[in-house]
Amino acid sequence: MTAFRVLELLVLLAVLAGLVALLRHRNLFLKVLAMDVTSTAVISLFVLIAARDGLITPILHGDTPAVDPQAALTYADPIPQAVILTAIVIGFSVQALLLLATTLLAGRDPTLDVAELDQPEAAGSRAGQR
Repeated sequence: MTAFRVLELLVLLAVLAGLVALLRHRNLFLKVLAMDVTSTAVISLFVLIAARDGLITPILHGDTPAVDPQAALTYADPIPQAVILTAIVIGFSVQALLLLATTLLAGRDPTLDVAELDQPEAAGSRAGQR
């Protein structure tokens, strides 16, 4: 088994662990953390796929001699890497928004249990607030 296959297996294991944690935990903060693990593992998987053909950066300098067609096959694909940079930024902003919403919900229910947050407030407590 090659080192590349081992890395792919580990990243897929991390994706699976994040998804299982997302489904298993009832605490909202742990769900946000599991989503972050899953997104980081998916980003790592895309980086691995982009580097499948090669690891050399596809930047040529002015003094570089003519490129051998066989050597061009060892370059990493830059398009998925650019897309992944965008995904990292979007994922970071979504995570910040989710953590802000979780913090605001912690004021209502400090346990952050999803089942308790789903329950509507009792009608008597609403009448007492008026």
